[in-house]
Amino acid sequence: MTARTVTSAAHAKINLFLRVFGKDNSGFHGIETLFCLLELADDVSVTMTDSGVTIEVEGADTGPDENNIAVRAARSALQVMGNPFGVHIRIKKNIPVGGGLGGGSSDAAATLQCVNALADGRIHQHQLLGIGGELGSDVPFLVTGTPMALAWNRGERLFSVTPPAPKPVVLLVPDFGVNTGEAYRLLGRSDGGNRGPVRLSEDSFRTWGDIGRLGGNDFESVVFGKRPKLKEQFLRLANTSPILARMSGSGSTLYGIYRDENSSTDARDILSGTTQTVLTSTRDKIAQPPSVLPSR
Repeated sequence: MTARTVTSAAHAKINLFLRVFGKDNSGFHGIETLFCLLELADDVSVTMTDSGVTIEVEGADTGPDENNIAVRAARSALQVMGNPFGVHIRIKKNIPVGGGLGGGSSDAAATLQCVNALADGRIHQHQLLGIGGELGSDVPFLVTGTPMALAWNRGERLFSVTPPAPKPVVLLVPDFGVNTGEAYRLLGRSDGGNRGPVRLSEDSFRTWGDIGRLGGNDFESVVFGKRPKLKEQFLRLANTSPILARMSGSGSTLYGIYRDENSSTDARDILSGTTQTVLTSTRDKIAQPPSVLPSR
C-alpha cells in the first residue's frame, strides 16, 4: 500500500463565556458557551496503513494509547466507512494537557478530518459532526474549524459568529489540572449553574468589550473555592488590565485577552514568575483543511 499522509493544525480553544444547566434525561448537563480558536496548535499527521489504529505522541504524556481521544476518533471514522484501511497517528503536543484548552478534543477533530481526507471525503460533514459530538462537547466546534461559534446543549448545536479582530492572549497554565467530573459535581451542589441563558443580539459580538459583558464561566466560583491558589493566580491576571479574563472550560488554564502586543508581553513578564505562561492570539480565519503530503 502507498503510504499516504495528511497533516493538520489542531488549534486550542477558549470559552469566552460558559453557562452550565441541569442534567437532561440521559444524565448530561446542557451548556451554553462561546467558543474561540487560538493560534496555538498541536501538529497532527495521519498516515494510511493496512489496518488498525496506532499512535505516537511527542511533547507530553497523554496516557494510554487505548484511551487517547484521537485513537477513538480514528476508529469511529474508520468504522463508519467499514474499516477500508488503518491509520498511524502522530501528534506533536504544543497545547498544555488537561487545562481546559481542548487540546485532546482538537487532536480528535483534526484526526477525523485527516482520516476523511485519506478516504477522499467519503464521510459527510454532518457525519463528522455527529462522531465529534459522541467524543466530547467541544469536538463538533473544532471539527468545523470556524474561529468563533456559539454552542448549546452538548455542544452539537452551533452558530458561527464573526469574531472581532484578533487580539493577543496570555495563557496562565498552573502545574495542576482540574478533574472535569469533579468540577461538574461541585457545580451540581451549588447554585452556580442555575442562572438563565445569556441574552444575545447582533451587537453582542461587535467588540471584545461587548463579548466580555456577556458573562463569565459558571465553573469559576466552585473551582476557585476548591483551589484557592488558582483564584490567587486569577486575581493577579486580572490586575494586568486585560480586556477580559476567564478560566477556560472547567480549568485549570486561565487566560487574558489584551488590547495590543505591548500590553500582553508586559502581562506575561509580570506573571511569568508565578506559573507557566504562553503567549498566543485569537483567530479570525477558518482553520485550514488537512494538507496531503507527497506519497512515498
